[in-house]
Amino acid sequence: MTAVTPFGSRLRAAMDARGPLCVGIDPHAALLASWGLDDDIAGLERFSRMVVDALAESVAVFKPQAAFFERFGSRGVAVLERTVADARAAGTLVVMDAKRGDIGSTMAAYAAAFLDPTSPLFSDALTVSPYLGYGSLKPAVDLARESGAGLFVLALTSNPEGAEVQRAVREDGRTIGATMLAHLAAENAGAEPMGSFGAVVGATLGDLSSFDLDINGPLLAPGIGAQGATAADLPAVFGAAVANVVPNVSRGVLKHGPDVAALRASARRFADEVREAVSA
Repeated sequence: MTAVTPFGSRLRAAMDARGPLCVGIDPHAALLASWGLDDDIAGLERFSRMVVDALAESVAVFKPQAAFFERFGSRGVAVLERTVADARAAGTLVVMDAKRGDIGSTMAAYAAAFLDPTSPLFSDALTVSPYLGYGSLKPAVDLARESGAGLFVLALTSNPEGAEVQRAVREDGRTIGATMLAHLAAENAGAEPMGSFGAVVGATLGDLSSFDLDINGPLLAPGIGAQGATAADLPAVFGAAVANVVPNVSRGVLKHGPDVAALRASARRFADEVREAVSA
């Protein structure tokens, strides 16, 4: 069997070549309307194709939000399949934002849907929820290693409600979020240039110096743009781990569509701002 280059290595190369920006593909009804599209399958397909055509050759990562496709049933999932295939064919990495989490055979089935190379939804990485216990993710961890894919585990999310779970303190004195980061550091131990098991850490959370973000893996950082964080905030939030941050921008870029030139200019501006902030 031919060895597969791990996701962490492929992501590092893409970030170095194209900049670290991740653009979300979030076709919610209001955004489709702002593009002059109907909230139906035709609108969904047109939107997704235009985003990929406009940006696939210039951004490192796309992050389609599965729910916005699944709401249309099987036809929406078919559009998602084509979107993933087209993006990957153009050389852009795809992180499927599905936030799956369960136990046993169910978790294994979720993993197979998104991390098995024979699946029509195969993606370079998948977002997962560890809140049935980190060990519940083992089927996804194992399949990701086997297929050269990656995971992004919810650790310190930007939504206010997340704190009641993620900052809860265990009997050993560590928070739940810190525990998840420690698990990921263990998964990535010894990986070069970067491990394939990342964390989702909100860019809007301010000073995170009490958490060890140096997990030797990528940090997917939502919150840039419409949610209020800027590229200039990244060094203060992520500290020494900032070089591994993958900032996610959705509305901040997509609001400029359907004008292709404006989409590209916006993505380029965000990427340049991130690159400047990280290298300062």
